[in-house]
Amino acid sequence: MNHNLKLVPLQEPHLNRVFDIEQKAHSHPWSKSLLFNLDSRGAFHHALLKDDRLIGYFYAQNIVGEVTLLNVAIDPNQQGSGCGKWLIEHFLELCMANGAESVWLEVRESNHRAYGLYLDMGFNEVDRRVDYYPTANGKEDAIIMSYML
Repeated sequence: MNHNLKLVPLQEPHLNRVFDIEQKAHSHPWSKSLLFNLDSRGAFHHALLKDDRLIGYFYAQNIVGEVTLLNVAIDPNQQGSGCGKWLIEHFLELCMANGAESVWLEVRESNHRAYGLYLDMGFNEVDRRVDYYPTANGKEDAIIMSYML
């Protein structure tokens, strides 16, 4: 189905498009300075291309075999098409290929679509950070999830 998708290391030419998607896909987007910093410790960031057009990305950190998924997004125009699942599947394959033992992430409790996807992919809910994320009306929990490779 998605033979025209590929994952490539995130590079500077991708960043304006990443910033554009970030603004559309997240209620509380990352700042430009965070998104444009590709050289952070353990940086493991990739772009999802569909027909050579950037439609998604992830930012992750790989520290001594423990990968933390810091940020992930799919262009809202592409959501619901299976691209998010493809991205997470290939993210996990990359983690394995890079010798990771575990993967960690947080998801907003209101993000039912992402939470369900992570459960379907084999992640387990480990803990919650109560009132961690800001919302339009206050705060909501961050659900901490893990995946053992």
